Amino acid sequence: MKRGFFTIMAAQFFSSLADNALFVAAVELIRTSGGAEWQRAALVPMFALFYVILAPFVGAFADSRAKGEVMFISNAIKVVGCLMMLFGTHPLLSYAIVGLGAAAYSPAKYGILTELLPPSQLVKANGWIEGLTIASIILGVLVGGQLVSANAANLLLTLDVPFIDTGIDTAPEAAIALLILVYALAAWFNTRIPQTDAVLRPLPKNLVALLPDFWQCNTRLWKDRLGQISLATTTLFWGVSGNLRYIVLAWSAAALGYSTTQASSLVGVVAIGTAVGAVVASLRMKLYQATRVIPLGIAMGLLVVAMNFITNVWAAAPFLILLGAIGGFLVVPMNALLQHRGHNLMGAGRSIAVQNFNEQACILALGGFYSLSTGLGLSAFGAITAFGLLVAGVMWVIQKWHAHNCVAHKDVVDHLTALAKNDQMHG
Repeated sequence: MKRGFFTIMAAQFFSSLADNALFVAAVELIRTSGGAEWQRAALVPMFALFYVILAPFVGAFADSRAKGEVMFISNAIKVVGCLMMLFGTHPLLSYAIVGLGAAAYSPAKYGILTELLPPSQLVKANGWIEGLTIASIILGVLVGGQLVSANAANLLLTLDVPFIDTGIDTAPEAAIALLILVYALAAWFNTRIPQTDAVLRPLPKNLVALLPDFWQCNTRLWKDRLGQISLATTTLFWGVSGNLRYIVLAWSAAALGYSTTQASSLVGVVAIGTAVGAVVASLRMKLYQATRVIPLGIAMGLLVVAMNFITNVWAAAPFLILLGAIGGFLVVPMNALLQHRGHNLMGAGRSIAVQNFNEQACILALGGFYSLSTGLGLSAFGAITAFGLLVAGVMWVIQKWHAHNCVAHKDVVDHLTALAKNDQMHG
């Protein structure tokens, strides 16, 4: 791997760690200020909001500038969101601004991989990026929890700026102030990301013109015989992953009698499994082999259903690690294939923006399906069964879809064969 890749990894790690620690601090800030329970729950969709709304614009923005510069600007926006929280803006609005920064960050984070590395290294690079991101999620939640604890608060609040009244006098405010420094560290790493020879695509003067452009990019990727399969698979995976934290909480309460605090540790267990699966995939899989992992998506859906038969925590922990590992092993090669096709068809930034739009829309759709299931009177076990069967069924359709493409369209097989030869040439 080139040296610049490890700089990207460091920048991504600290930015993602701060995102997840900030979520915990924002929840505590709303709780201590007397905010309603729904406001705490609304932090998650508020963070995702700009991923969907700005999808037509952030990809083009990422392609118009050096990716390191885009990542720096994105972290600066996140700092603005933190400062808004500290100076009295409602945490929901402030956290939405942080989500705006994250939405702009994502196309640049993944897009630079295709500019910096050859196709033969994309699977390995994605494995490390996804594994590191998941590690930062786990560590970020733990760090956020510790920062708002009484012991950390007592220490942080003793620190003071001479001659300046910062107005920081609560544990979550102190945590947020410290996380600004973490974002600043990530931004410093962004300035060290090397320039690439990729051709920049300037933004149009009329931004509204990006809407049909985004729709064309979305349509182009869905019409591509390999792009549609990789996009459908990764979209479904992230739709499942985004909702699995809620499903694990509901299942833990129903099957194990766990409180939310106890159940949250099991959410972390799934993330650990996903990280392991992602790293293993990065070491074992090649780009031309990506479509071979589709059956794992069917298995993932069936394992969600199988959760209903587990009533012992000693069986639950390894089971959830396996569930996460299958997902991690599935998403890494398919994500790399999607990046490869998107980069060739429309540019890295635009393709990642299309991917983010579809994934966030899937999170909302699957979340709505699960909520509707429980609203119609299904128990947690019934809703989980319906959810898992839906996932397995859609993945089965995707598998048949790809098989049809391979038979009916010779170019699909030819392209995978070319990728195999390229991988062999590059070792």
